[in-house]
Amino acid sequence: MIHLLVAALVVIGTTFILLASVGLVRMPDVYMRMQVSTKGASLGAGCVLLAVPVFFGDMGVAVRALLIIVFIFLTTPISAHMLARAAYMVGVPLWEGSVVDELAGRYDRERGELASPDEEEGPPGTA
Repeated sequence: MIHLLVAALVVIGTTFILLASVGLVRMPDVYMRMQVSTKGASLGAGCVLLAVPVFFGDMGVAVRALLIIVFIFLTTPISAHMLARAAYMVGVPLWEGSVVDELAGRYDRERGELASPDEEEGPPGTA
């Protein structure tokens, strides 16, 4: 029974990782690629790492695996946010099918921060 649970977790995890890699190839811009790869790879790695303590049944292995999962779930979104922010700062364009750019006209590229409300040029998404 344990082997079936381990196999199910590994198959689910590798499926998420496979879907993340397909999304990385299929998505039209860097922001969507980053979103797909971080979510899919995090869930996939989490499922595969959950299979490890189930298979070994040792408390030390379980604690290490859970700490690794927590570390991945904490660092992956932060690093994706920082990469997306850096891409936006250097002017990587959005996909032409994007509906709204909420930072357009509100982001000061020289200072690397949002413009203060009195410096805004117009409503978000209108630049």
